[in-house]
Amino acid sequence: QVQLVESGGGLVQAGGSLRLSCAASGRTFRSYGMGWFRQVPGKEREFVATIGGSDGSIYYTGSVKGRFTISRDNAKNTVYLQMNSLKPEDTAVYYCAAGESIYRVTTHPDYWGQGTQVTVSS
Repeated sequence: QVQLVESGGGLVQAGGSLRLSCAASGRTFRSYGMGWFRQVPGKEREFVATIGGSDGSIYYTGSVKGRFTISRDNAKNTVYLQMNSLKPEDTAVYYCAAGESIYRVTTHPDYWGQGTQVTVSS
C-alpha cells in the first residue's frame, strides 16, 4: 500500500506561483511512477504531469508545458509540482497519484491522494 498526502495548495493571483508537494509512504517509492492530476466540478479528472521512477521520464499535458515542472526527491519520498505563470483556468483540485510504472500512473493510477485546492484569481 502507498499513502499519498498533498500540501501546498491555496489562493494566488494570476501570474503567480505555487508549489505542490506530495509525501508518499512506502519503501518502494523510488520505483513508482508519480503524477499530478486535476479536477474541476462537473468535469472529469485530467492528467497534468507524470514522472517515472526508474528513468525519470517526464510528461506534461499541453496546457501546462513551459509553466509547470514536476520533480521528485526519492530521499524524501516526495514529488513536487512547481506551478508558474498561473492562470484562472488552472483553478482545480489537484491530486497526487502513484502507479507501478509511468504508463500505469498516466493512464490508471493505483493510488490517489486526497487532493488540494488551487484557486487562481483574475
